Amino acid sequence: MIVPEDKNIYFASDQHFGAPNVKDSRVREKIFMSWLNHVQKDAAALFLLGDLFDFWFEYKTVVPKGFVRILGKLAEFVDHGIPVHYFVGNHDLWMKNYFEKELGIPVYHKPKDFMLGNTSFYIGHGDGLGPYDNGYKRMKKVFTNPLTKRLFQALHPDIGIRLGQYFSVKNKLLSGDEDISFLGKEKEWLAIYSKRKLAQKHRDYFIFGHRHFPMEIKLNNISTYVNTGDWITHFTYGEFDGNKFELKKWENH
Repeated sequence: MIVPEDKNIYFASDQHFGAPNVKDSRVREKIFMSWLNHVQKDAAALFLLGDLFDFWFEYKTVVPKGFVRILGKLAEFVDHGIPVHYFVGNHDLWMKNYFEKELGIPVYHKPKDFMLGNTSFYIGHGDGLGPYDNGYKRMKKVFTNPLTKRLFQALHPDIGIRLGQYFSVKNKLLSGDEDISFLGKEKEWLAIYSKRKLAQKHRDYFIFGHRHFPMEIKLNNISTYVNTGDWITHFTYGEFDGNKFELKKWENH
């Protein structure tokens, strides 16, 4: 993908809209909307790295109620020729094709390589990768099991979505609330994972979410692991101008 001189590519993750309740979530939605309005002016592309919602499950003809402003703005990006890429996180594991069909946004269930200008990126949400995170890895196998999904889908949406929202907030393995702190360069499991991937193939940047903690860790002289943080506590995002990547904080709130 070519990055025009007057354009930037933006990265954001872990908004968790819907949590902890509709009222508090709406405040954060407005903050994120102000950021989307701001970056829309010069965006060449937008990468959303998962957990936009605190809970998301797609039935055949039903999706969770709410989030109309956010979804409408993302559709507006696409309608104006700004590509939006979405990576499934641990709170939206059950995303199917709604984004693709309704909004024109491709959805990725695994990390993916991108060439942005002359710079190579490896991008994903980050859940279940690398060492540690073992409790969640076991839980993910249960959640992604076809039988589990069919059983959940058999519930009436009013029951299923309410149940999913409750456990999404309450379950610490799923929410990740227990480890939202810097573990140290040698213990950050996504940095360890990135180093392993780097041994197989060079990438200039490894960009992930999931950890809710903004950080940049040099893997060697030319490769960097970046975590984009969240929109609950940090309100941070990534910006790439075709040459340089920066981790920034949205202060307009």
